[in-house]
Amino acid sequence: MDPNNPVVRLVGQGMQAETQGRAADARDLFRQAWEVAADDYEACVAAHYVARHQETPEDVLRWNTLCLERADLVGDDRVRGFYPSLHLNLARAHADLGAEDDAHEHYRLAAECIEDAPVGPYRDGIRYAVAAGLGSRSSSVSLAELLAKLSARADLTALGLLLPAYLGDLGTMEDRMALLTAAQMVHAGRSLPDDEQTVLGQAIDELAPST
Repeated sequence: MDPNNPVVRLVGQGMQAETQGRAADARDLFRQAWEVAADDYEACVAAHYVARHQETPEDVLRWNTLCLERADLVGDDRVRGFYPSLHLNLARAHADLGAEDDAHEHYRLAAECIEDAPVGPYRDGIRYAVAAGLGSRSSSVSLAELLAKLSARADLTALGLLLPAYLGDLGTMEDRMALLTAAQMVHAGRSLPDDEQTVLGQAIDELAPST
């Protein structure tokens, strides 16, 4: 984004106000960004931030819907990376209104385009939220037990290997294999106490694809 663009500049000032706890100022700055937006791209950017400061679920949904509509009107690579977040926001907005089918559809659409989000924590955060919304994470009882044990004693190394694959599991075969591989790596390291090593072995059996 062009830092000299008036919409981008106002959005940046609004985000700074948010981090400083000045919610009213942030809301005003985002609304100003919407009012000065000169095209669909700028309106899409502004609407995303205006949506964050709405007081009712209905208005949150309205602004997120408007954001998606403007992105569709842009229709080029400038907004391609926006879609995972746009659909996640719409899924949450529908869920807040009790529209579970609509929420699930937007979680599904977010999952389909998740690779378009920029690589890094931004994408990871969206991915984890979408997996939670879809309820697509592994149902392995042994893995859940192991993660609880690792968390209780703060084994950051093992958790660092397992949690990204677990939290980001969108239910695809690729994701399940990534989780299985992570579990196998921890098992091969033989760094866990004997009881946890046993539970991990059980989890690997549960994660392995049936033949």
